[in-house]
Amino acid sequence: MSVVIPAHNSARTLDACLRSVYAQTHPVHEVIVVDDGSTDATAEIARRHPCTLLGDGVNRGVSAARNTGIAAATGDVLFFLDSDEALTPGSVEAALEILRADPACGCVHGVIAPEPLVDDGPVEWYKTLHAHWWRARGAGVVQTALFAQAAVPREVFARIGGFDESLRDSEDLELSDRLAPHYRIVLTERVAAHHDEEHRLGPLLAETYRRALLLVPALRSARAGGRSHLTANTPASVLAAAFLLLGAPVLAVLLPLLGAPGAWAALPAAAGLLAFCLANAGLIGFAARRRGAAFAPFFTAVHLACHAALLAGAAVGALRTLPPGRRTKTPSPGQRTKAPAQGQRTKTPEPPAPAKAGAR
Repeated sequence: MSVVIPAHNSARTLDACLRSVYAQTHPVHEVIVVDDGSTDATAEIARRHPCTLLGDGVNRGVSAARNTGIAAATGDVLFFLDSDEALTPGSVEAALEILRADPACGCVHGVIAPEPLVDDGPVEWYKTLHAHWWRARGAGVVQTALFAQAAVPREVFARIGGFDESLRDSEDLELSDRLAPHYRIVLTERVAAHHDEEHRLGPLLAETYRRALLLVPALRSARAGGRSHLTANTPASVLAAAFLLLGAPVLAVLLPLLGAPGAWAALPAAAGLLAFCLANAGLIGFAARRRGAAFAPFFTAVHLACHAALLAGAAVGALRTLPPGRRTKTPSPGQRTKAPAQGQRTKTPEPPAPAKAGAR
C-alpha cells in the first residue's frame, strides 16, 4: 500500500493528515507527499515525517500531483488522501479487505466523518454534517468515485491511464467515466476521513455557486445512474427551495392583487418553508442529534442559503450550455481531447487563487 497525498498550501492540516496515516491499524508501505507549488510551510512539515517528498515548485493542480505520486509509488495498491483530511484508524485496512474480497473492484472510496478535522465554528459543522450525510446515504456499489480518500490497485492505472491534468475540477468524474466500464467502484463508510471544511459563510456560498456551474453539464454527460449517489441535495429539497425563494415572493405580490386577504400573502412563504423542512427532515434531525436541537434552526438557515447559491449557479451553468452564438458553452466535465497515460502531463491553465489551504 502506497499512500499518495497531493498538497498545496496545506501547512494547517498536513501534520494531522500524516499522523493519521502512520496511526493506521494496517501499516502502509510508503507515504508520498507531492508538494504542488506551495508557498507556505507544507514542505517543511512533510520533512518532519518519514515520507517521500516530491515537487518542483510549480502549481500544476491536483491531477498532476496525483499522477506524479502514481509514477513514483511502488505499492500494488495506491491510497489517495487529500492533505486537508485525516483518516480514521481502520480506513486503510478496510479498503484492502474490500479490494481483496472482490477482484473485480477497481476502487474503494470513503465518506467524510461527521466531526471536522478542525472545529472552526457552526458553519464548518454545517458543512461537515451535510457532507457526511449525503456521502453515507449513497454507500454501496456506485458508478463514480471521489478520490479525496480512495484506494485503487496499480493495475487499474496501467489499463485506463492516470488523471486528466487539463482538469482542475471534476477530475474525479472524468476518471470514473474511464474506470467504471471495466471495474466495480465501492463507496463504504468503513473508510472515513475528518475533513477541514470551509468555516465562513461567504466563501461557502461562493464555492457552492462555483460547483453548481458544472451541475447541468455534469448531469448531461453522466452515464445512466452514474451520478445518482453524488447528489448532495434531493430533488424534493431543491424544488422546495426554488418555490420558497422564487415562487413564494411572486405569489405574495399576486395574491393581494387578486383580492385575497392581506394575511394570505405570508402563506406561500410559510408553505415553502414547511416543504423545505419536510424534504430535509432526515438531515435536519441528524444535525440535531449530533449538535443539539438548538443547532437545527441555524443548520436549516445555512442549508437554505446554500440552496440559493446552488440554484443561481445551476441557472448560470445551464445558460452557458446553450449553443454558440446564444451563450458561451461550458465544457462538460467528462469531455477531454486525449486520455493521459500514467504520469503523462498535459498543458494546464494558470491556477486560480485557492479559497482555502488545501484547495484544488
